[in-house]
Amino acid sequence: SRAYSLVDSSQVSTFLISILLIVYGSFRSLNMDFENQDKEKDNSSAAGSFNGNSTNNSIQTIDSTQALFLPIGASVSLLVMFFFFDSVQVVFTICTAVLATIAFAFLLLPMCQYLTRPCSPQNKISFGCCGRFTAAELLSFSLSVMLVLIWVLTGHWLLMDALAMGLCVAMIAFVRLPSLKVSCLLLSGLLIYDVFWVFFSAYIFNSNVMVKVATQPADNPLDVLSRKLHLGPNVGRDVPRLSLPGKLVFPSSTGSHFSMLGIGDIVMPGLLLCFVLRYDNYKKQANSDTCGAPGPGNISGRMQKVSYFHCTLIGYFVGLLTATVASRIHRAAQPALLYLVPFTLLPLLTMAYLKGDLRRMWSEPFHSKSSSSRFLEV
Repeated sequence: SRAYSLVDSSQVSTFLISILLIVYGSFRSLNMDFENQDKEKDNSSAAGSFNGNSTNNSIQTIDSTQALFLPIGASVSLLVMFFFFDSVQVVFTICTAVLATIAFAFLLLPMCQYLTRPCSPQNKISFGCCGRFTAAELLSFSLSVMLVLIWVLTGHWLLMDALAMGLCVAMIAFVRLPSLKVSCLLLSGLLIYDVFWVFFSAYIFNSNVMVKVATQPADNPLDVLSRKLHLGPNVGRDVPRLSLPGKLVFPSSTGSHFSMLGIGDIVMPGLLLCFVLRYDNYKKQANSDTCGAPGPGNISGRMQKVSYFHCTLIGYFVGLLTATVASRIHRAAQPALLYLVPFTLLPLLTMAYLKGDLRRMWSEPFHSKSSSSRFLEV
């Protein structure tokens, strides 16, 4: 009963939603890889091209330098939001709303494709310089714009969560970690970043910088616009201040408090899970090409059947549960990555070592010798 009292319904909702977002985003990412491979095959058969980057322009791969400097850039952004929030809040709100609109449209796209498939062809409609779009893409974008407008008018936490979910899925799907080395650099740096700004920033800035930035509401752009244009005292005055979609929040069963989890605590471990899912699929294809070659002799067959994705996902759940229990015990905000990073990276590194895949996963695991030899022959 003591353990049960440390986790209420809001935490359970956070657990389930964050895990579903990571799983869904990882499989969307894998599906995008399959689609890109099919396009590359079609392009190479039609035009004799072997340039694999032609269909991956929208996908961003993080290298070692970016992984090292990303925590520094995040720290600078956090300080800008802490010191100059009143000056940049409107611009930041508008930029966040635009990004959330695009991300939520991406989240809705599979459902819209399913709905429009029976009644309309998948031909693209031209909009001049704006580009060409299918009916499903137009429908998903229209629904996303409508949701953002309702969120701006009402400021409801459920709509903010929906936009945050879209941001999580889009970031997991469009950002890649190329190797375990880059994954360790990125997550270790972000762990230090999270711990410093949650535990030690108060000693320097007399305030918990991370918590203040995450919980500070912004002025509604409609209210600011009405004041700038002098539209009258009653225009735009009833709209609420907006809590920006940089986190997931769920109310407790009593409504006395909200459980909060930043999208960085979902996206960054989600990128690691996306990487191991791609590696599981790559290894499965490699084993099928080599007629199911057995693994190292000191590893049992049952151990070989355990996927890296399931192992890391279980570690993420245990780390999230540990972070929640720690926050309830200490009655203070906890840096979630302090618990998520060890519980995801350490089991993954241990399993990779035992399976004999650690050296391959550490550096360029998806670059096969066969592809390089084919490039030389061409």
